[in-house]
Amino acid sequence: MKEFELKYGCNPNQKPAKIYMADGSELPIEILNGRPGYINFLDAFNSWQLVKEIKEALGMCAAASFKHVSPTSAAVGIKLDEKLKKACFVDDIEGLDDSPLACAYARARGTDRMSSFGDFIALSDVCDKTTAMIIKREVSDGIIAPGYTDEALEILKSKRKGSYNIIKIDPEYVPEEAEKKQVFGITFEQKRNNFRIDNELLGNLVTKNKELPESARRDLIIALITLKYTQSNSVCYAVGGQAIGVGAGQQSRIHCTRLAGNKADIWHLRQHDKVLGLPFKSTIGRPDRDNVIDQYISDEDSEQLLENWEKYFDTKPEPLTKEEKKAYLGAIRGVSLASDAFFPFDDNIERARKSGVDYIAEPGGSVRDDIVIDCCDKYGIAMAFTGMRLFHH
Repeated sequence: MKEFELKYGCNPNQKPAKIYMADGSELPIEILNGRPGYINFLDAFNSWQLVKEIKEALGMCAAASFKHVSPTSAAVGIKLDEKLKKACFVDDIEGLDDSPLACAYARARGTDRMSSFGDFIALSDVCDKTTAMIIKREVSDGIIAPGYTDEALEILKSKRKGSYNIIKIDPEYVPEEAEKKQVFGITFEQKRNNFRIDNELLGNLVTKNKELPESARRDLIIALITLKYTQSNSVCYAVGGQAIGVGAGQQSRIHCTRLAGNKADIWHLRQHDKVLGLPFKSTIGRPDRDNVIDQYISDEDSEQLLENWEKYFDTKPEPLTKEEKKAYLGAIRGVSLASDAFFPFDDNIERARKSGVDYIAEPGGSVRDDIVIDCCDKYGIAMAFTGMRLFHH
């Protein structure tokens, strides 16, 4: 296939629209089902690069959940403990522990379930039956992967009344070095960002604490590669082999840090015993449960939710108090944080510490680097300067 006609571009009034190779060659994809749109393909091709690079860097299968050209999360195939399975709504998935790929997507989808509603999925490896079973019951726009087992393909084709978007990509495809795009009729050209992110990038530890355990190195690599495909400005919190909070597209870096930190905090609080024990009515589906959990955790919305508890619960839950949340989050440690550009002020470090950050990777290069380093030293945080900015627009 050399060209694929799209229903429309970003919006219904933007047509005709199509994708094609500028040199007239074959597209490196097969559309196995559905009719992906303009934004679907933007998400698909960005997310595919992300999971492909994570696998190359860490040697582990990876999955990503994408929405509007930024990841909600990315993760590698590490088994979930029982609390996390329940928080991610996959505690009933048979054979989950036997499929690293399914574990990776369960983590990616379960990180920020509100944002992942209607996501586009990328998998680094051939989609198997267990992964397809998780995807089948979630609201999703489509998937890109290097292949699908027969069972997985049959399951996925049954989604959305048979219209689910399924893309198979050639894993050996390598794009040209130069990339182009048009804005307002003007063509931009630049070298493609093929900068390699790996363990060597974390060698320049500028803080008093020089200890960077392997788990933190893994998480920082995941966070940095995630940022490479996140709309800038952006920061990413990661722990346990997954991105747990992505702050994208903010003009101020502290706003990125707060946004991503709040998402990371929600991810942690979803595993609180009171949240896991919420007595939902059996008729309440997963998307509604996500909304209710978000309200229950929220300082602003929880009181109103509990006043109308009969709509969602069999019995009235006890509130999750501010004091309980503060104590729970205050015990969190070992979180990693990466930034796509330098931190210009130490307020970012102060906010990051509130979300359990012990390890940081950022490019460095600010006139206030010394202030940021001093703040890290105050908390015993280990910080590496990568020397490389990762803007993505």
